[in-house]
Amino acid sequence: MPGYEVKFQQVGVIGGAGLEIRSLLDRQQYSDPLGEAQAVGISPATWPLFGQVWPSARKLADLMQVRELGGRRILEIGCGLALASMVIHRRLGDITASDCHPLTHSFLSRNLLLNGLPDLKYETGNWGRGNPELGEFDLIIGSDVLYERSHPEQLAAFIQLHAAAQAEVLIVDPNRSNRSPFNRAMAMLGFTLTETTIDAPLDDGSPYRGRLLQYRRV
Repeated sequence: MPGYEVKFQQVGVIGGAGLEIRSLLDRQQYSDPLGEAQAVGISPATWPLFGQVWPSARKLADLMQVRELGGRRILEIGCGLALASMVIHRRLGDITASDCHPLTHSFLSRNLLLNGLPDLKYETGNWGRGNPELGEFDLIIGSDVLYERSHPEQLAAFIQLHAAAQAEVLIVDPNRSNRSPFNRAMAMLGFTLTETTIDAPLDDGSPYRGRLLQYRRV
């Protein structure tokens, strides 16, 4: 037994087919027998967060269902269950999913199988440490990635390392208070911001309020 419990759920994607997702049963799950999560700075309290289907992740998946992809090289940061990455992958986009949680890749692999999708590129993406295998990307996407006070500075520095000279960054944010310091950090790196209010229900009709943060560097 893996030491944690899971569930299976259908996640709707506005404008496209839904996804069958294997996720953690609830936020009380925890299993780190080898200390892998602790070694990368993941506490027991935050351990189960990667394995939940978050509203902002669903909104990002909706956006990626209709967004023009072109031939851009795309990176999803803090992907968790990687809903947006799977939508892009299904549309044949050049997507790499990334996270620092030791179980993210195994959950992603299982969910790809559940949806009849081939392997998807995955790399470790730890914002506070080096990630030499990642390289640079034309488009970086993420959802609800500013929930801790340290995230604005760490994430901006990570983006600086992995964004191409001309790049776009799209973040779906549920009105977190850390948005303002992140905006300032991105401005210092030469990114201009367009901020759009999101006030539209999810596929299941549940309400959602947040913002789409679009940063561009040209």
